[in-house]
Amino acid sequence: MDKEFQAMGHKVKISQNYEPAPDEKTKVSRGVSILKDYKASKADLEQKIIDNEEWYKLQHWDLMRKKKQDQDPEPVTGYLFSVLNNKHGSAMDNYPTPQFYEREESDAPTAKELSEILPVILQRNEFKESWSDIWWYKLKQGFCFVGTFWDTSKNEGMGDITIKKIDALNVYWEPGITNLHDSRNIFITELKDKDLVEKEYPHLEGQLKQDPMMKPANYQINSDEKQMENKVVIVDWYTVENGRVDLCKFVDGYILKDTADNEEYPNGLYEHGQYPINVDVLFPMEGTPIGFGFIDVVRSPQAYIDKLDQIISKNALVSGKQRTMVSESLGVNMEQLKDLSVDFVECAGAIDESKYKEMQAEPLAPFIANHRESKIQELKEIAGDNQFSRGEAGKGITAASAIQALQEASNKVDRDMIGGGYRSYRRIIRLAIELVAEFYDNARKFRITKPNGKIEYRKFSNEKMKPQELPPAYEGEGMIMDPESGQMIPDPEFEPDTRKPIFDIEVRPEKSNPFSRAAMNEFSKDLYKLGFFDPQRVDQALMALELMDFEGKETIIQKISENGSMFEKMQQMKQTMDKMAITIEKLDPSVNLTGRNGRDNNGRRANQPQ
Repeated sequence: MDKEFQAMGHKVKISQNYEPAPDEKTKVSRGVSILKDYKASKADLEQKIIDNEEWYKLQHWDLMRKKKQDQDPEPVTGYLFSVLNNKHGSAMDNYPTPQFYEREESDAPTAKELSEILPVILQRNEFKESWSDIWWYKLKQGFCFVGTFWDTSKNEGMGDITIKKIDALNVYWEPGITNLHDSRNIFITELKDKDLVEKEYPHLEGQLKQDPMMKPANYQINSDEKQMENKVVIVDWYTVENGRVDLCKFVDGYILKDTADNEEYPNGLYEHGQYPINVDVLFPMEGTPIGFGFIDVVRSPQAYIDKLDQIISKNALVSGKQRTMVSESLGVNMEQLKDLSVDFVECAGAIDESKYKEMQAEPLAPFIANHRESKIQELKEIAGDNQFSRGEAGKGITAASAIQALQEASNKVDRDMIGGGYRSYRRIIRLAIELVAEFYDNARKFRITKPNGKIEYRKFSNEKMKPQELPPAYEGEGMIMDPESGQMIPDPEFEPDTRKPIFDIEVRPEKSNPFSRAAMNEFSKDLYKLGFFDPQRVDQALMALELMDFEGKETIIQKISENGSMFEKMQQMKQTMDKMAITIEKLDPSVNLTGRNGRDNNGRRANQPQ
């Protein structure tokens, strides 16, 4: 009886009487050897990723101090976290939505359907949460691996797309490359409880061991080593060769799934033949497919801010406490002196001022606090995090349009950052479309909400996305002469040319910023006041709109053009009806359709002789 195992977006089947063949052991050994080489070259990056996570959690004093000093305060200021939080907010304010355009006219209906249906597919699969996770990771580390898989367990066994963030600590690629897809191998590792794996596969009970060299890096600095001993590492080993992508999934020398030379996968794991993994980079670096993030840029000024804050806080604690130096010969009961509830303190002999002296630390010079403020401004300047990019308004600025204008002028760093995210999003959507074209064989039902709020119900399958046969290039193509009958018959060896529909992807932001919506509403009212929607001024309005650049311009141009065309038709109909009315009045003087008291254009009555 076969057993099923769910891991990394794939459902794996394995027979309980499975015994690894010698060639399988050889293949796994080769994969483990390559993985260890990749892992060794990635050690410094893994440590940086772990350190950046500590900075993000505001626990960076563990990294800054050499040893614990009990008396020194360790203040933590969240300026770095505020930068990350604001950048993440800007990214989610501009949450992307895909728009598809056909490359051939015959594919236009399919492109329109995809533009309406794919956002619903992403919504069903909680992509907005995944997009948020991707941005958090990218802002912290400077890059994020994104996997676009087909999960057979979704949708009651019909399967569906899974798009998720993959921790870089679990991804290994070939050193020295600049494009991730140039790597000959890509590995994704995942820790699983050993007892759960053995319960799922009884034939592996007692055989699974953990190779210390395979142990992945851990964010928990003080993690329990004994807890890690109860885990095993499952490896997804991806390879791409000659336009074919294959997956070998193994654990401790046992192959769980291998698509290479497998009759169930004649075209590889996926028909698109690409790695199902992309890397979204914030700030690129030469010689590597990854980048660096805001923590790498601003943690130095953040460290100095906290160190200066430590000095100021320590001085405040010391200078704010009055201390007294007392001579041993003073004869004062020190316990009573320290107890503030005692009204009378006993002393032996005369109290001489020469035997005690009050001591209090001097406050720090003002330039230290000023230097700390300059470091704060330096951090914000480096990160492009000013008051307008944070959504704050300056003094005396209350108009929504003015606030929006200042925000747009100040967030060019955010626009560049978000534009890079859109390029990565386009690659993700392209893989998602390839999976839809491959696996959406059965029609699925979707609820589409139109822009006017109307709800429509659709069925969609990949029928129109599959490769399509091209019509014959000439008469008789694919036909041969039958020697017996002398008639033309189809050539059994003829393979007709096919065309696969290709779609261009445009990414549009789903603006959720209230200031953006308010400014757009004000802009629409201004267009109305200027007469842009007057059908008698269509030509002037279209000329003005051609010189403008704003989101949704194409829709407004289309609506104004439609209104102008309708107005022209109505004018033509009015002229035709006026002519018909005059003609009818001439034929029957008793009928008055023109509203001119039965008179024609010359002022004569309709029945008056000419």
